[in-house]
Amino acid sequence: MTEAVEGTNDVPGPVLLTEPRDGVPPVVDSSQALADAIAAFAAATGPVAVDAERASGYRYSQRAYLVQLRRAGAGTALIDPIACPDLGALDAALIDTEWVLHAASQDLPCLAEIGMRPVKLFDTELAGRLLGLERVGLAAIAESLLGYRLEKGHSAADWSTRPLPEPWLRYAALDVELLIDLRDVLAAELDRQGKRNWADEEFAALTALRTPPGRRDPWRRLSGIHRLRSPRQLAAARALWETRDQIARARDLAPGRVLPDTAIVDAVLAAPDSEESLAKLPVFRGRATRRYARAWYTALATAAALPDDALPATNPPAEGPPAAHRWAERDPAAANRLAAARGTVRAIAATYLLPTENLIAPDAIRRLAWSPPKPLTPDSVADALRGHGARPWQVALVAEPVAAALDAVVT
Repeated sequence: MTEAVEGTNDVPGPVLLTEPRDGVPPVVDSSQALADAIAAFAAATGPVAVDAERASGYRYSQRAYLVQLRRAGAGTALIDPIACPDLGALDAALIDTEWVLHAASQDLPCLAEIGMRPVKLFDTELAGRLLGLERVGLAAIAESLLGYRLEKGHSAADWSTRPLPEPWLRYAALDVELLIDLRDVLAAELDRQGKRNWADEEFAALTALRTPPGRRDPWRRLSGIHRLRSPRQLAAARALWETRDQIARARDLAPGRVLPDTAIVDAVLAAPDSEESLAKLPVFRGRATRRYARAWYTALATAAALPDDALPATNPPAEGPPAAHRWAERDPAAANRLAAARGTVRAIAATYLLPTENLIAPDAIRRLAWSPPKPLTPDSVADALRGHGARPWQVALVAEPVAAALDAVVT
């Protein structure tokens, strides 16, 4: 069994990091300041630490409102992508540079929107997962591996605020302060555990990542929608969701700030017969919500007038296999296959100190168990896993034992 990574610091306790070693730099918010930053980072050496701050929960878009970078010889830069919306020249200056990010999949889409796309990267969170670390948040691994404690007080702030408060900028600078050091420690441990090639395949998949297709019927993810039973009620929820989405997009506000999910469900259940009766519902009494009272009621009235053949299904066709908890009733043989495959995956993951979801995507195993390939062989299972996006290292570890587990159930 592979050994778990050990902390590299031998100090008695973590040191609270309160200030960047070079101080908090001024925000880059002009073309000249950006040109200077690009020149500095182009002349610097080694990997570049990259992070981005969004305004999730405040804004509709997932755009970046601050980009942080740090590189040996250039120090730290805090770039305002609202004032400098095109960072393509910076991307070109870093074209041959390894980017170091934490939880890269969260930041790559918003960085791509402003012209920044890494050719190669190192993800410190993903590396921590592959190494079997119990906690892989940035603060947790900085403390366990480097002996520094980071405060995370502004992670959920509204980064669209201008000007950005100085404590927020300090926090943002500290987010890239230790990334290169973490990368070096984690890379060495990946080498020691023989997992570097695995990590390289995972990192390459991240650089090739494109925006995934939108979920079908996103309105069905409304919190509390299980309380709605009829197609007519679902149509009303859909109409309110779509109206809210249009308003939120136009105002660049998080949808929940325009109208909470609970208010949508409550309005559908109350079935008000007029704009006035809608306005008497608790959430709809607020000034901000009343501002769109006519739009809310129009959505409900439009849904109420729909012909039956335009109503959404209460049980729409599943995207892929049904929920696993229903398998025992619908297809007991498939449920047995899934249990056998999952047990095999758990055993392999435990051997290599990996989370099961990093060893292989749970959805890939679910689809494989629901509809196994014919003939059922290690090669056909390997082909199926590749078709579900599995990387070569995952296929090498999983295909043969999972094929055997499925075959034992089938026979």
